[in-house]
Amino acid sequence: MYTPIVLDKTRNLRYGMKALSIIEKKFKKNLATIDYANLTIEETMTIVWAGLVHEDKELTVDKLIDIIDENNIKLDEIIEVMGNAMDEAFGKTEDEVNPTIATVEQEIV
Repeated sequence: MYTPIVLDKTRNLRYGMKALSIIEKKFKKNLATIDYANLTIEETMTIVWAGLVHEDKELTVDKLIDIIDENNIKLDEIIEVMGNAMDEAFGKTEDEVNPTIATVEQEIV
């Protein structure tokens, strides 16, 4: 499944096994042990990038950050879409709330 995100164009976040594996490799830890409430911007962008690289092999974290800056996209909007895509990847329904992502969103606002 894909979750659309509008950056420089509409792109599709997908957190399948490959993306999740990339995240674990970049963070050097199991997904369950990542402290999503205390991610740095670089770490957040790494997670977003991992969900996008399936459709753009040339995309890098630095290019992603440039795209976000050039298009004046708010971090809280990115985190919300990323959280929805991660929920979808783990089979959560709309009625279930991801408290970690919700906490991050509250801290940004």
